[in-house]
Amino acid sequence: MEEATPIQWFPGHMAKTRRLMKTSLPLVDIVLEVIDARIPISSRNPEMRSLVGKKPRIVVLNKCDMADEALNNEWIQYYREKGIKAFAVDCRSGRGLKQLSPIVHDVLKDELERRERKGMAGKPIRMMVVGIPNVGKSSLINRLAGGKRAKVEDRPGVTRGKQWVSIDGGVDLLDMPGVLWPKFEDKIVGEHLAYTGAVKDDIIDTEWLAMRLADLLNREYHSLLCERYGLSDEETAGIEPFALLELIGRKRGMLLSGGEVNTERAAAVLLNEYRGGAIGRMTLERPHESL
Repeated sequence: MEEATPIQWFPGHMAKTRRLMKTSLPLVDIVLEVIDARIPISSRNPEMRSLVGKKPRIVVLNKCDMADEALNNEWIQYYREKGIKAFAVDCRSGRGLKQLSPIVHDVLKDELERRERKGMAGKPIRMMVVGIPNVGKSSLINRLAGGKRAKVEDRPGVTRGKQWVSIDGGVDLLDMPGVLWPKFEDKIVGEHLAYTGAVKDDIIDTEWLAMRLADLLNREYHSLLCERYGLSDEETAGIEPFALLELIGRKRGMLLSGGEVNTERAAAVLLNEYRGGAIGRMTLERPHESL
């Protein structure tokens, strides 16, 4: 098996977003960190802890409908044991979002009681929504705002480019652009982000990426892979990654003249079907692997 190749992608606007986050934190009461439930380790910016500091934080495991349900529960328990409130949602359908308000009020219980004592009970709760690209941050905000994305008037200390969105229940959301980090120390993190589309395909050899993904799914979710592409245990036992990608292409009839498999097309189909959840519910990272 070929070694993982380092994948890096840090556009200049992301450095600006990090600075924006730091200056915006004093304006909010709590931070909602949206991650991809399929890759809970790789889709969490490791700098988030230092960026957020002591500000209360809730982890939202989005795309839970495409992740392994048993592992969704394991991850929620993992975060709870770390003292971090977490819950799973599917922002496309809205499943799980009813948990947000009770959790926010629980986390901010002391602050809300303090406001009530001071006669400030009606003051909106301000939440900053953060996350790396492609985890569904916009879907979350649109769902919470009823799809309106209503822009609230400019607030003191808020620079242009930040967007406040009012939602029901006396809550204002501060939407932040997605931000990665300058260097992926772990090559596998870069790969996992590329599998889900958080890193643009045009900077990656997609055939190599699909070959790596096929090999991973053959090991971790063998039955789902075989069912989706009509593969047998005998065909896939001990198969090399590139040969597996060829086999997937052959099973789907992706042949060029002379019977050669169009592996570029097979790669595109595998990546698209994985990203869309068509192969099945899969989680590529386990809590015990977390740092």
